[in-house]
Amino acid sequence: MKLKLLALAAITGLFVACSSDAGGISDNALGLRKIPVQDEKDVHLNDYQYTTSPAGESQKIQRSYENAPPLIPHDIEGMTDITQDNNTCLSCHAPDVAKSVGATPVPKSHTIDLRHDKAIKDGISDSRYNCTQCHVPQAKAKPLVPNNFKPDFTHEGAKSSSDLMDVINEGVH
Repeated sequence: MKLKLLALAAITGLFVACSSDAGGISDNALGLRKIPVQDEKDVHLNDYQYTTSPAGESQKIQRSYENAPPLIPHDIEGMTDITQDNNTCLSCHAPDVAKSVGATPVPKSHTIDLRHDKAIKDGISDSRYNCTQCHVPQAKAKPLVPNNFKPDFTHEGAKSSSDLMDVINEGVH
């Protein structure tokens, strides 16, 4: 019993020592805002402008890296109340519709249940319906921090399309 109490006292002391402010980082130094994290009234977003071009008339931005989720190149006003039963994106980007309307079809990775390794015959995988979880609208914005990252694409087509399902197990033995 004494050993348990001694261990409990040591753990409590460790938590108290770790939680003290001595030598910690000030709230003003956290993040990119350089203001206290509790002070929301002084939060100002950098200037940015989302594309206002309608679907089919916009210019696509190259993917950030190979197999990165592509940015949405068109205005999405009124399209973002996405549920499993109501997904406006699929009205143009479903594989059986996309070609006829001139849209990019969802890739193979969206029509396969990767958890159970089986093809989805109608629609997309249940885990892929929330499009804006990965895809965001293109915007003209200045970066918050300097960035000199340059993507290295394995082939020219990878700048604008996905081959994830072809390479998903590459290097796995």
